[in-house]
Amino acid sequence: MTDSLGQRPWMTTSQVVRVFDALEAAGGAGCARYVGGCVRNALLGAPIDDVDIATTLLPDQVIAALEAAKIKAVPTGVEHGTVTAVCEGQPFEVTTLRRDVETDGRRAVVAFTSDWAEDAQRRDFTLNAIYAGRDGTLFDPTGTGVADAQARRIVFVGDAAMRVAEDHLRILRFFRFRAWYGRGEADAVAVAACAAGAAQVANLAAERVSKELLKLLAADDPRESVRLMAETGVLGVILPSAKDLSVFEGLVAIENDMLFVNDAVLRLATLLPKDEVGVAGAAERLRLSNETRDRLIAAAGKTPQIKSWMSPREARRGVYHLGAQAFADRVKLAWAASTRSAATHQWRGLLALGESWTPPAFPLTGQDVLNSGVPKGPLVGEVLREVEDWWIDHDFIDDKFSAIEKLKAVAQGMAY
Repeated sequence: MTDSLGQRPWMTTSQVVRVFDALEAAGGAGCARYVGGCVRNALLGAPIDDVDIATTLLPDQVIAALEAAKIKAVPTGVEHGTVTAVCEGQPFEVTTLRRDVETDGRRAVVAFTSDWAEDAQRRDFTLNAIYAGRDGTLFDPTGTGVADAQARRIVFVGDAAMRVAEDHLRILRFFRFRAWYGRGEADAVAVAACAAGAAQVANLAAERVSKELLKLLAADDPRESVRLMAETGVLGVILPSAKDLSVFEGLVAIENDMLFVNDAVLRLATLLPKDEVGVAGAAERLRLSNETRDRLIAAAGKTPQIKSWMSPREARRGVYHLGAQAFADRVKLAWAASTRSAATHQWRGLLALGESWTPPAFPLTGQDVLNSGVPKGPLVGEVLREVEDWWIDHDFIDDKFSAIEKLKAVAQGMAY
């Protein structure tokens, strides 16, 4: 079994060196260790996004140590022992070792400790409870963290039911970590604990749920994990509309086969109600951002109807009315719902057209309508819309003179 990470490039940056130097100046060698995602991902050969540090120093000692070294200290979660060190523009979460004193499934009251094993026991999964010294030496208090990480097993630390009872969000985290890192059969004890606690997910803050859900859906292939969520009843608690996973699975398959970017928001769209009102309600319940909500509502629209055999002219009309993003979203959703694999080149053609064609600006303005003799008032908008419809029907004709002539004809036919 691996007993050291060795010296990785991310361990030797000037920012990391300065933070460790500052902490060790206050607490001595070994008072700080890498923990969590950076250790886990290093073992898995996955990218390192953040470097988190655990320490025996108390939060006020961490702040004093950082400030003495001219490193900015931000008390981001100091009541739970977390101080963010910002060194040369890079943030590091530095957290004091802790143990849970009281939990209610949503939040915890903690006490600080100097015992690394005690800190490990309050973490969620064994592969997240591995520490690494400054030199890369691994410390595995649970005894199975390194082996579980290397085998890509997502296993709760200690008693799975107890870990879930401490924080119900760990149910969603199990499925998220399963989607990102899991391999082979899911741990039966973990699955049973998640199924038993499924109803409690409804008590979590919507923002926490949607954040975890979108992270899960951003994995390369979350299909198995989402199926497992459905089987345990967890998916039905947070997304009651997600009864049929076929379009979701179709979309993931298309993204993987076509090497498209993993689109968590569009994947979420396949699990929401199929109408705009239903989507708006689900977005509100999940407390999604306005931008995400609006994109999901636009993707749920039914007109114009998207078909693989749309002509280029019809596709351009779709892009003009919907915008490039909504058009692309609806094409992918329609493709995912389609069983015609032979139409792949047609679907890709629609996407390519939507990406490459820039809708032209309508050449006329309200002033042009007024100049044609139409009086001020609502009739101006009516005339303008009728001429715009004609312009669209003529495939966005690039001829302002023809548009003016059409405007005159429409204006003459109006009764003022």
